[in-house]
Amino acid sequence: MTGIQDMEAHGIQAVVFDVLGMLVDELSGLRAGIREAAPWCDEASLDELTALWQEHVAREQERVMQGDRAYAGSGTVDREAARRVADRAGVTDAATVDRLATAGQRLSPWEDSVAALERLAQWYPVLGLSNADRTALLRLSAHAGLRWHQALSAEAVQAYKPAPEVYRLAVDTAGCPPERILMVAAHAWDLRGAQTAGLRTAYVGRPGGDPPERSDVFDWQGEELDELVTALAPKQR
Repeated sequence: MTGIQDMEAHGIQAVVFDVLGMLVDELSGLRAGIREAAPWCDEASLDELTALWQEHVAREQERVMQGDRAYAGSGTVDREAARRVADRAGVTDAATVDRLATAGQRLSPWEDSVAALERLAQWYPVLGLSNADRTALLRLSAHAGLRWHQALSAEAVQAYKPAPEVYRLAVDTAGCPPERILMVAAHAWDLRGAQTAGLRTAYVGRPGGDPPERSDVFDWQGEELDELVTALAPKQR
């Protein structure tokens, strides 16, 4: 673990969490959805189909950010991905494809996520900030048992992280200067975007995340969310 030992000394007034990958296990959830839709697939095929889904989502979000595609919410992009996966796997039943398209709304939380949010909410306003659209974020939060003071979707600004307007949405909602807001994520690219918007940053390692590069300098870095929560706890005086 590296970073500030006393986060309180730096005046953190709100904590913002990425959701997909940080608080919920996106990779396993997508694999489970594909396995349900195509139970005949072996593990290698599941790997290939999951990668196909993720590649489509990443490519289409990038097209939106580059101005090559008008904004389309995550529900639309996930449905496109589901159809590509279904075509590759030989799934033709329309109801099965429809259910597969919502696999990203049925992701399980990491074992420490729910308790960490509950602890932090005693001391700070806690927000979610996700590329998932409003409907997906609502259903995902309910399924995973995530409890927020507020959950923010990038759909509100018709963009995807790491576009700066998404982080400004969090700053405007929190109502305090960006240097008083801590962004927590398991993807270094997300934290770099938050830094560009002036937010403080904390990296928590998760399976399937995007680890920091040698050049990255975040305010806190570790492998255990509980350690970050402890660092953020008000000190007894």
